Amino acid sequence: MTAGGNRAWFDRARQVIPGGVDSPVRSFAAVGGTPYTVVRGEGPYVWDADGRRYVDLVQSYGAVLLGHAHGAVTAALAEAAAAGTTFGAPTPGEVLLAELVTGAVEGCEQVRFVSSGTEAAMSALRLARGCTGRDRVVKFDGCYHGHADALLAGAGSGAATLGLPGSAGVPAGAVADTLVVPYNVVPELDERVACVVVEPVAANMGLVAPAPGFLEGLRRACDEVGALLVFDEVITGFRLGPGGAAARYGVRPDLWCFGKVIGGGLPVGAFGGRREVMAVLAPDGPVYQAGTLSGNPLATAAGRAVLSSVGPADYEALAGRARRFGDGLAGAVGAAGLAVQVPVVGPLVGIFFAEAEVGDYAAARASASSGRYAAFFTAMLERGVALAPGPYEVLFPGMAHDEAVLDEVVALSAEAAAAVAGG
Repeated sequence: MTAGGNRAWFDRARQVIPGGVDSPVRSFAAVGGTPYTVVRGEGPYVWDADGRRYVDLVQSYGAVLLGHAHGAVTAALAEAAAAGTTFGAPTPGEVLLAELVTGAVEGCEQVRFVSSGTEAAMSALRLARGCTGRDRVVKFDGCYHGHADALLAGAGSGAATLGLPGSAGVPAGAVADTLVVPYNVVPELDERVACVVVEPVAANMGLVAPAPGFLEGLRRACDEVGALLVFDEVITGFRLGPGGAAARYGVRPDLWCFGKVIGGGLPVGAFGGRREVMAVLAPDGPVYQAGTLSGNPLATAAGRAVLSSVGPADYEALAGRARRFGDGLAGAVGAAGLAVQVPVVGPLVGIFFAEAEVGDYAAARASASSGRYAAFFTAMLERGVALAPGPYEVLFPGMAHDEAVLDEVVALSAEAAAAVAGG
């Protein structure tokens, strides 16, 4: 690899890649400064092109569960790659991964693999419309389901980070049948609704847990009008635990969207559900969906390596460390005189610079508008801790983040918060 530091690589990237990045939030537009260019990772750490090491709490936005360059994953990839990287034909690996997913998620009887979370959500939406013969989709303000046209309305995550209400290039007709409603409020539905799509734990407006009764209310509302309930578990699936948010909250959707963890850090997505719903897909049914690289043997090998390496006890231990970390982070930042909320759901950790608990997108936007996150991000990065470069993302401590690493982050957060409070 040609030598060069972060600035040199970013300047070079801007000549050949729009904005210098392949995903907008990476540009540091929301936090200022020059993006660090990662040259390698190991466990809970990454190293940049300037030779600096960071405790990485991004972990590819949750795609990495075991830690960077984990031996089980790299060995599985090496073995798979030696046998060929893509075939455009069925492979045993996709069957084995599908068996792991359906075996862990009760009620999800079949899955189809795709190459991204966006593709999973887009396909689930088409399938729901094909199953019901209806057009209308209900989504929640601040929930992000990828960048498909119909789902960019009221999106959180990167779109919110850049202050975009949707996106230029999305025609009015593409979102004409998308109804955006407040998160944590059960909407009134009618017989025009094909599906309700929701992040069961909202993790693209910061971290907002479902209010008691919210998910149960969605299930009842969908049943009353014959609409399908779609859980976007691209983040929560196999991150909260083997059964994801559906198991945690005891609410079963009709369709699931998966991604991130199930690919072991490689590009992947999946959507799945009850057998009779999935039967509407081609080649058995009239709803067309396809992908040249779907079920890619490298991604399925990496995914199997991850899912086979963790069990309920591992998730329980990780959730315990995350809770302790969240409490420590809240105490350290609050002690500096900054108003802060640090929600924790399982192993997911959020941070809002706010006086009161954040329960919806409006409150998340108010927290982001303070500008405190950008200052805190910079102060942490200067101290060797990499958070996501935007206030609408969450922190992803994983299996490689032991208590010593997380305690170090808490200590550094006290220094960073003091620096922010001091102006």
